[in-house]
Parts: sequence; structure tokens; C-alpha cells
Amino acid sequence: MQDLNRHNLDARGLARLRERPGVRAALAALAGPGAETRLVGGCVRDALLGRDAADIDLATTHLPEAVMERTRAAGLKAVPTGIEHGTVTVIAAGEPIEVTTLREDVETDGRHAVVRFGGDFAQDAARRDFTVNALSLDAEGRLHDTTDGVADLAAGRVRFIGDPATRIREDALRILRFFRFHARFGGGAPDAQALAACIAARDSLDRLSRERVRAEFLKLLAAPGALAMVAVLSETGLLARILGGVGELGRLDRALAAGQPAPLAALAVLTREDAERLRERLRLSNAEHQELDRYAAALAAARSRDTLTEPEIRALAAVHGLDAAAGALAVMAGEPRPALPRDAGVILEALRVGPPLILPVTGADLVERGLAPGRAVGQALARARARWLALGCPLDPESREALITHALDGTAI
Repeated sequence: MQDLNRHNLDARGLARLRERPGVRAALAALAGPGAETRLVGGCVRDALLGRDAADIDLATTHLPEAVMERTRAAGLKAVPTGIEHGTVTVIAAGEPIEVTTLREDVETDGRHAVVRFGGDFAQDAARRDFTVNALSLDAEGRLHDTTDGVADLAAGRVRFIGDPATRIREDALRILRFFRFHARFGGGAPDAQALAACIAARDSLDRLSRERVRAEFLKLLAAPGALAMVAVLSETGLLARILGGVGELGRLDRALAAGQPAPLAALAVLTREDAERLRERLRLSNAEHQELDRYAAALAAARSRDTLTEPEIRALAAVHGLDAAAGALAVMAGEPRPALPRDAGVILEALRVGPPLILPVTGADLVERGLAPGRAVGQALARARARWLALGCPLDPESREALITHALDGTAI
């Protein structure tokens, strides 16, 4: 066991990890002479940082069939989620735990690897991507570090294991993973050797599925150091490879300063009004495309004005959605146009905790007041909505009655 105190890491986190009921149950089921099972990867790394990992991974010398047999014999549920690659998902104490038989690569084309099962934990660690992800913790609580991952984690360094170019040839997605992990765990400038290898292998990004690129890039945007790493991606030309265009780093900076936005909202901020291009470039779902579209529409509507008053902010949120309106206002703060009220943040927060901005008049209200069902109801509701938005979306009973009157006869309030 290394001197974790010297590295300012949390040895107690390792104990908490081993004491999780599901972990204890899985390790107990797989214990036995002639075999070994360890906690590996991100859960060990996060435990050293004092964080509770969401995903638990075990590596074992048991073959997958033995994992299934032993865990089921212990009363646990075992699902062969990737048994051809040695992975079984064990459900213990209500949490899924991925158990993978130790393996080694026979060959790889940068996207898929041919593997065979092995029994060497050090060799298994050496085939992983970064040193901080190659730590393992055995059932007795001993920490194993064959790649200097502990020192790198403590120093905020993200390094490839061995030759960076080789690691990237094994899987080109590691280019994006390098930037994401540095944004989450790194400090200062990224590792120079790793960065040079990522730039040299930029063409390999084009061979990745757009879905994998999207998932990894959105994770990067959710990391604490996203802005600095997106800036490096932009400076090196890698961002254009990913998005097919430039990014608005100033706007992303302002959005992050206003609070960590959701990854898709950060993407919308970064890419301006490029929803159509990104739909294809990143294989966005219809829901994701619509979210980017809403942001673009909110931004265009806000920028069409010289100033935005509180009623206009309320109307912006009612038309485009509160998240889209908040995102648009966050990135325009500091721009010369439109001028925003100083309490714009307070206005948005009041909208977030207040009643939803929904037109307080329905077709049933109008029919009840004597309007014949049919096309006239839709036209009257449109008049009510236009007036409601112009007034800043009031929701009080008096305004509701005035809106009904306006909808029925078109008379100005």
C-alpha cells in the first residue's frame, strides 16, 4: 500500500468502497483458492478522491462461466451482458456490478479489439488507457498501482499508459477521453506527449461513429474544466474535426460562469445556431435537435431587441422554454445588445420556482362564455396568447378575465 497521506488522497474512501454491501457480496461470491478478484478502474480512482463511484467494476481471474455459476450460487443475479468479451453484470444489494475476466488484446483496428482471457493483473492494467484508470484494490484492501497512477492522480496529471500513439491506435475515442479526463481530474496544461499524439492522430476521429463522439463530447462539456479543454481542442483544430465548425468560446465561458449548464445546453451555447448541421454531425436525436433549436430561437429573439425588460424575459421563457431563455441570457451577458436588467438572474430564478408560464385561458373557457366550438376558438386563443405575451405573461385572476374578454371580442384591454 502506498503512503496515500503523502499524496493527499483518501485512504478512507477505499475502505468505504470495499464496505458497500453490493461490493462485499460480489467479492465474497467470487472468493476462493486459485483465483483473485479486484475492484478496478474508475471506482478505485474516485474512492481515492473521496467520491462515491456510480459504477462499480471488478476484474477477476475466473472465467465468465465460473463468474455466472459462483454468483448465482450465492443468490445473486448474474446477466451475461458481454460474455463474449468476458463481462457479466452481477446485481448485488440492488446495484449492478460489472465483473470482467482479465484479458489481453490479440489485435485491434482502432475500433474493435480481439481479446483472449488471461490471469495477469499487471498486464490487464497495462492495456487500459490512462494511469489514473489502472488502479486496483484487492479483497483484503491492498491498493495495486503498476503504472504510477496514484502519483499522477495526486498531481492532477492525465497520462496515457505506455506509448500514447499506441493507446490511440487501439481506440481513437481515447483522444476525446484524454481531454475529458483532463477536464475532470487534471490541473494545469495537458500532458505534452499525450497532446502531441492526439493531434497527430486527428484523422482517426473521422473513423469513429458519430454516436460515440457525441456521447464523449457531451461528457466533456459536463466536466469542471470543460472550458480550458474546449479551448485546447479549438487551438489544435480538433474541435473543428468534432463539430464541423468553430465554437463560441466566449459565450461558453459566460454560460459556465453563470453556473454549470447541462451538457446539451453547453453544446448549444458553444455552437451558436448550428442545430441543423449538428443533427447530422453528431447524430442528434430529435429531442436533442429540438433543444438546440429552442436555444437558437431564444437567442435570435433576444438579440432582435435593444433591451430586454422583465415582461419580455417572461415572454421569452414562455415561448422558448425556461432553460433555453436562461441559456440565451447567460451567453449575452456582457454583450452590447440587448441590454439586460441587472436582476435578470433573479427574474429567471423566480420563474424557475414559480408556477409554470402557461396561458391561463383554454378553449373550454371560451366555449363556456358562449363561443361556438370550431375554428373561431383557435383564433380567439391566438388573440389571447398574443396579448398575454405582450403583457409579460400575467397569471393572476384579474388578468385572466381580461384576456378572455379580449379573446372573445378582440377589444383592447
